[in-house]
Amino acid sequence: MAPAKPRSAVVFGVIALVLIGLNLRAGITGASALLHDLQSVLGYGALVAAIIPSIPTLCFAVAGAATSWLSGKVGVEKAILLSLALLAGGLLLRGIPATGMLVAGSVVGMSGLAICNVAMPSFIREHFASRTSLMTAVYTVTMTTGGTLTSVLVVPLAQALGSPSAAVGAVGIAAVAAFLGFLPVALHAHRNAAPATGLRVSPWPLLRTRKGQLLTAIFALQALLAYALLSWFPYMLTTMGLSASDSGLMFGLMQLVSVPAGMVLIAIGSRPRMLRPAFYLVSITMAVGILALLVLPVELAAVPAVLLGFGLGIFPLVMVMISRSGTSTAETTALSTLAQSSGYLLATVGPFGMGLLHSATGGWILPLVLLLALALVQIVVSHLITGRAMTGKPAGAAPVRAADGRK
Repeated sequence: MAPAKPRSAVVFGVIALVLIGLNLRAGITGASALLHDLQSVLGYGALVAAIIPSIPTLCFAVAGAATSWLSGKVGVEKAILLSLALLAGGLLLRGIPATGMLVAGSVVGMSGLAICNVAMPSFIREHFASRTSLMTAVYTVTMTTGGTLTSVLVVPLAQALGSPSAAVGAVGIAAVAAFLGFLPVALHAHRNAAPATGLRVSPWPLLRTRKGQLLTAIFALQALLAYALLSWFPYMLTTMGLSASDSGLMFGLMQLVSVPAGMVLIAIGSRPRMLRPAFYLVSITMAVGILALLVLPVELAAVPAVLLGFGLGIFPLVMVMISRSGTSTAETTALSTLAQSSGYLLATVGPFGMGLLHSATGGWILPLVLLLALALVQIVVSHLITGRAMTGKPAGAAPVRAADGRK
């Protein structure tokens, strides 16, 4: 057993966790809220417009796949520090008003975000082993809070600066703060690093296991649905007739609801035999929200915004399962790499397909019908992943019940 960490290291770890969380959706939602304005000002066509929202999930798949190797080489903390440097640099680069800089900055920034996403469950497991569910909740709540604040504030910021590019670039300032906030944690880990053992678990053989398959499936489905909505929801409402500012407010409302939703769902899932009902509740609500977006007039956009926001609350449940999966930090990193890189690769179909289908059909009916079908599939996978074969293992209900420090 590793010796107990000094209180200062724990405090810096919590501060760093919060700062990182605030950045893990801000770079995505900041661009999403301004996609319409960015296309109008920079003048790129429909293909580029479909590619830009797909960059995050594609980078999450490609760069995220290297996280297990990178963490094994330099350690989890140094991998996260490197990822934050890439995130800050990429987001600042997007502030240059040119289509090439927007694309290049997005690739660099989202690659950093990918490494950080995959490494965070291992960081939480290693630094907060007895508080995994609590710290996962803190991390996901701050992530959603950062995304919500950015989506609400970035449109007025763009108007004040007179440039949507300047506004999306300004989001990088928060990433610089996260890098500086995490630096003491990385330095402490470097000074106190144990001799390297070379221990590393390859993620890809785990895809042959039921645990690996189900974690990948649930992650892929929730990510596809989430990023299709995070990428296109405000643009969708704008093309349906809402003003850009009102669309941004609805976008913010959707994400704001996901903050308490995630906390409520973790609280429900932590109770004995309640993990499956928690997954049922969030998955069914997501399906109903997509249906409401299909059939309700745009003036009632607040209704699907609230329902979809609750549906986005599935992410903390999935992250808790990943954080507590495996028998070691190396195996947790491997499972996280597998679920997130494979899941995000599949999820790329969501934002890219939504953009292409909208361009091809001139409307949102077909894209939303397909999202609804996938939401129904998520209900089925939610049933399977909360079955006895999974919940009897480290990735199932038992880890969620092990919240709040009980051994």
